Amino acid sequence: MKTLTLILAAAALAACSAQSPPPPATPPAAPTTENAPQPPPPPAATSETGEPANPPSGGTETAYVPPPPQPVVSVYQDPPDSQPPPVEVGWAPPPMLVQPPPPPPAPQYVWIGGYWAWYGNWVWVHGRWAPPPRPQYRWFQPYYDHRGDHVVFVGGFWGAPGVSFVAPGLGVSLTLALPGPGVVPGPPPMGPEGVFVPAPPGSVWGIIVPAPIGTSPAVVTSAPPVVNVGMRINTVVSNTNTTVINNSVTNNVTNNTVINNVTIVAPASATATHQAVNVSVPAQAHLAAAMTPVVRAVAPTPASAQPIPPYVAGHAVSLPAPQIVHAVVPPELAHPQVAPKEEPRPTTEVKKELEPAQRAPAPEVKTNIAARQEEEAAARKKAAEAAEAKTKAAEAAEAKTKAAEAAEAKTKAAEAAEAKKKAAEAAEARTKAAEAAEAKKKAAEAAEAKTKAAEAAEAKKKAAEAAAATAEAKKKAAEKAAAEKRKEASPQ
Repeated sequence: MKTLTLILAAAALAACSAQSPPPPATPPAAPTTENAPQPPPPPAATSETGEPANPPSGGTETAYVPPPPQPVVSVYQDPPDSQPPPVEVGWAPPPMLVQPPPPPPAPQYVWIGGYWAWYGNWVWVHGRWAPPPRPQYRWFQPYYDHRGDHVVFVGGFWGAPGVSFVAPGLGVSLTLALPGPGVVPGPPPMGPEGVFVPAPPGSVWGIIVPAPIGTSPAVVTSAPPVVNVGMRINTVVSNTNTTVINNSVTNNVTNNTVINNVTIVAPASATATHQAVNVSVPAQAHLAAAMTPVVRAVAPTPASAQPIPPYVAGHAVSLPAPQIVHAVVPPELAHPQVAPKEEPRPTTEVKKELEPAQRAPAPEVKTNIAARQEEEAAARKKAAEAAEAKTKAAEAAEAKTKAAEAAEAKTKAAEAAEAKKKAAEAAEARTKAAEAAEAKKKAAEAAEAKTKAAEAAEAKKKAAEAAAATAEAKKKAAEKAAAEKRKEASPQ
């Protein structure tokens, strides 16, 4: 019994020396029932076969593998004003994306979104500022829970005054959600069971980060990527000091005066930088999302500004085509990193009894998580290429359709122009015909007037001649009468 107690004590000492990060600068606040801290990971993260996921080595670690291009469906969501029902999903959400918020439009606005939600696949709900739907309503962060090989998910929502989040009970019976058409399932969650948030941007897919209920997923935005299980988030604390975040990639200074914070801790074996993490970051989503990331996997802006409704099982929602996200990795992560030296082992007397259980495999043995990382990277690359090819095909089809529509519009415009031209010519011809008819009419009227004038002149002439003849006849008659009168008057 004494030997067994000694072995257990030595094992605990070895676990602390190998995995425990340095103590936080500020002691955490006392945990509450709602935000109880998650238990720390086991002394050595193991694969499904029981082998250490990241065996210690005194040589050079494998270089960080940058994430391949990632197809992302990005949408705005119209969140519900009450807690939605839980959904059971067969695989873990992808690592977080980067989305720095703009300044709030008004003091009462709240930063909502910026997290992975389920719509037959993990879809990015783009963050935005929004006012509460009713006075005194508050925003509840999404909920992720690792249970077995699945994830229980509850989307973010607005809660009425006095309403609290109710976590789905462990005994609740849920039906596993079906993936959408053509969706390839991702890796199952890797890490301790319980509440969690997705891993930092650029992390290995499937790894989860245990966190208290109500933690915003954005708190991991500035954390280094994780390549093994081990990172966790401790209970929210109140911190009035300046927090300095140091690792091999970033050196950010954030003044967290009177701001609630969460503490992120991770052993060196879990991070892509191969350095332990023990930092305090803002718990508020918009402040955490604004921090400088290590890997910049920027969330794409949704193609449509129209929000989609919340997910309801059995009710399909029309989603836009995926957009390709390219992660920007700093040069420090693109080269091999030297692992820190191992901490001293327990005393020689105890070590002899522990060696059979703690002996690490040979460095050349490839762990399951490394093989899974390569397979997942290849699968994501293939999926990204397929999505990109599909997007290009859709763009080409759309361009072809637009070209056909433009050609048809051009043809119709030409036909309309030709018809307009013919109508103008016809109108002009009608105008000319009318003018000719009018001219002919006027000419006829002029000719008729001329004829009438000639006839009047002829009649006048004849009248003058008749008058002259009458006058001549009268003259002759007068002369004859005068001659006869003289003749009568002359003597015989």
